[in-house]
Amino acid sequence: MVKDDWVFWLNITNIALGVIVAMAVLMVAYAVVWELVSRRRKSLSVANHEADLAAMLQFGRSVPGLGVTMADGGDPINPVVAKSPEKKDSKE
Repeated sequence: MVKDDWVFWLNITNIALGVIVAMAVLMVAYAVVWELVSRRRKSLSVANHEADLAAMLQFGRSVPGLGVTMADGGDPINPVVAKSPEKKDSKE
């Protein structure tokens, strides 16, 4: 009976490793399915977002003087330089 003790522990080890491998396979399969579903949802919602983006860009073009970077408070792309009349000082 003493010699059969190693067979018991070998079987327990094999069962534990089999459970770990099965769990790993299930986790990978779940991740693959999740990624495919996520990509499918994203591709379906892209059409809706494109219409919203076009509407936002159209609004931005209708505001005069609003540059691309002005939405976040930055400087306009082509800043208008104020021309000041130059005074000619003549030294006499």
